Amino acid sequence: MKISFHGADQGVTGSCHLLECAGKRVLVDCGMYQGGRELVEENAEPFGFDPASIDYLLLTHAHLDHCGRIPLLVKRGFKGEVISTAASVELARLIMLDSAGLQEEEARYQLRKIRRRGGKTRDSNIEPLYTTLDALNSLEYFGRMASYDKPIQLTKGIQATFIDAGHILGSASIFLELKEDHHHHRLLFSGDLGYSGRIILRDPTPPPNVDTVVMETTYGDRQHKRLEPSIDELFTVINETIGRGGNVIIPTFALERAQEILYTLREGVKSKQIEHFANVFLDSPMAISATEIFERHPECFDAETLKVSHESNDVFSPPGIHFVRETSESMTINQITGGAIIMAGSGMCTGGRVRHHLKHNLWRKGSSIVFVGFAAHGTLARKIIDGAKQVRIFGEEIPVRASIHTIGGFSAHADQAELLAWHTRTGNPKTTFLVHGEEKSMHAFAKMLNQTKVKMPKLHQSFEL
Repeated sequence: MKISFHGADQGVTGSCHLLECAGKRVLVDCGMYQGGRELVEENAEPFGFDPASIDYLLLTHAHLDHCGRIPLLVKRGFKGEVISTAASVELARLIMLDSAGLQEEEARYQLRKIRRRGGKTRDSNIEPLYTTLDALNSLEYFGRMASYDKPIQLTKGIQATFIDAGHILGSASIFLELKEDHHHHRLLFSGDLGYSGRIILRDPTPPPNVDTVVMETTYGDRQHKRLEPSIDELFTVINETIGRGGNVIIPTFALERAQEILYTLREGVKSKQIEHFANVFLDSPMAISATEIFERHPECFDAETLKVSHESNDVFSPPGIHFVRETSESMTINQITGGAIIMAGSGMCTGGRVRHHLKHNLWRKGSSIVFVGFAAHGTLARKIIDGAKQVRIFGEEIPVRASIHTIGGFSAHADQAELLAWHTRTGNPKTTFLVHGEEKSMHAFAKMLNQTKVKMPKLHQSFEL
């Protein structure tokens, strides 16, 4: 038995791990690198293994950094079976098609730049990482759908059980029971973990006792602010900003964060904690589609959200909501100088419509920018959070005069205390591999695990189990 690591190794994005057992090769996740140009270029590099040799791909959840390179995997020869939960299958379809569209759009943009400079596009070697057709082709390899806590026999000697990770809709930790040459091994991939007491989703299911853990460490070095104070802080920012005639811009991840904020805004209006009427714009076709998918999967909801959904069909529809799909509608929002809550992607401001809204609001003293999720190094969001006085957007230097707020309690990731509590429930594993975290975070968390053998693998490093 052997495990090797091919993404999110001493970094936060691009999750991809390979298990070799019983003559089969099982990939867990195949995500895209996100962030600066160097990470983007890394997406086109070889995987570190032959895609055609992979028998199964187990998908923990449908975030881009976990599923975003599946179309490329298929394009380069994968012919195996992709297994995930029903909700993750729907969301992954949405995410991969959107990503393909962005890849194609970026390629067209680069070719236009070459033509404007008088260059020859046929000599440029510019092409999308994968196309919409590649994404559609990859959907053909999605096979069995996993249900939580119900084992799936992949092959003789490999059994997989998907466990609710409480991170996003359909997310899972994956427990593998392995047997090879009379040797037995219990291996657990955490995937990305949520935390207890969140809005909409159930708490993560406690993990089983295992021999080896592969564990995310996104927030392994810090504690989150609790959810209730975070909600209060959001309402305060909204009341103050709308009260002084400004706009509230919320860079929003399309999956989970958008739905959590919509649910929270609905509750804030209902309880009158939001004092002023505001037009709420969800300016993200992908987030709108994701919200529709959420509504189709109440089996993932916690008891409170399930009760609300039974009583009302507007769980994600606060008063004043406008769902904005068309680009022309998005452009008109930029004419609004105050009284609006504008939610748009992407959460790290690496692309999407939020960059237009930042361009029109960052320089306004009356406006507020509210970050409610993780921002990786090198991203526009991180630069603003770190206190940049001006930032470059669409080739223009924009001064940062708006109020900047970071509200950590809405994170979809477990913090250090929750990660540690989850790990404790795995018993006394012989080895814990730390992945999906920046080095500072991983080293801080490693110090907390003083009773276990901890490894922080490098890219393409392999280990015997």
